[in-house]
Amino acid sequence: MEEKFIKFGKNLVTTDEFVAPGHSFCIGCGEALALRLACKALGKNIIIASVTGCIEISTSPLPYTSWKVPWIHTLFENAAAVISGAEAGLKILMKKGKMPERDIKCVAIAGDGGTSDIGLQALSGAFERNHNFLYLCFDNEAYMNTGIQRSSATPYGASTTTAPAGKFSIGQITWKKDMGKIAVAHNIPYVATACPSYPFDLMNKVKKGGEVKGPAYVHIFSPCPTGWRCATDLTIEIGRLAVETGIFPLYEVENGLYKLNVDRPKLKPVEEYLKPQGRFRHLPDGEIEKIQEHVNEEYAKLKAKVAALPA
Repeated sequence: MEEKFIKFGKNLVTTDEFVAPGHSFCIGCGEALALRLACKALGKNIIIASVTGCIEISTSPLPYTSWKVPWIHTLFENAAAVISGAEAGLKILMKKGKMPERDIKCVAIAGDGGTSDIGLQALSGAFERNHNFLYLCFDNEAYMNTGIQRSSATPYGASTTTAPAGKFSIGQITWKKDMGKIAVAHNIPYVATACPSYPFDLMNKVKKGGEVKGPAYVHIFSPCPTGWRCATDLTIEIGRLAVETGIFPLYEVENGLYKLNVDRPKLKPVEEYLKPQGRFRHLPDGEIEKIQEHVNEEYAKLKAKVAALPA
């Protein structure tokens, strides 16, 4: 059946759903919303390789599945490797005339643990080999499906089960790994950050990444009420605050050129983002000031990259 589209402002949006309802995502899950938006942006002509994580366990409890497109489950570290094989296999089949020439988007999806920790080696190799694929990292800033353990994407000061806050600890003591910078350093054609609180920005970036020839990487900030210990109806607000405070800037890098998609005249204080979340409630004022200084420094560096664009 042909896909149907409706016009929403300047955007054409499919009315089809490629992730069926009935999944087991938590109430208020930002990742579930982001996944639905991303799949609507990509359409039906795709193959997805998905590693173990919240998305996998919530959409494929044996013997059921929520997927309406070809979908492969693989181990934590293998998303980029598996989708590389799928992309190479499709090329060979089409070249040999075993299947008709057509545009099939190859997409890898993983969480922050499966991307910035366990899967980083396979992802770096796939970037280096210049495979034609889109990688989507759904970042909820910890290993949420196995019990809220810290990852290298867990932000400074957050309390997790393996980096708990206590009398002598503030929780996570390292700064969040910047996967956007790491992806850009591979000189791939397209890198972007996105958040479901800005749905059309997210869909436009995923669509653009899917159409790029060569590797593309989109890092999607996915609020998690369960792991972040915030109200389930605050998912969209928390995502917006992350952007408005500069905690998670929305930008894209096309062939090395930076563009800031949301640039407020003045950033909101990071305290507005931190306070609604239980994982940060233990932080004293001095630590909040330290986080504010770090955000200011990193945001200034990003603005400088944008300002360096040729006229």
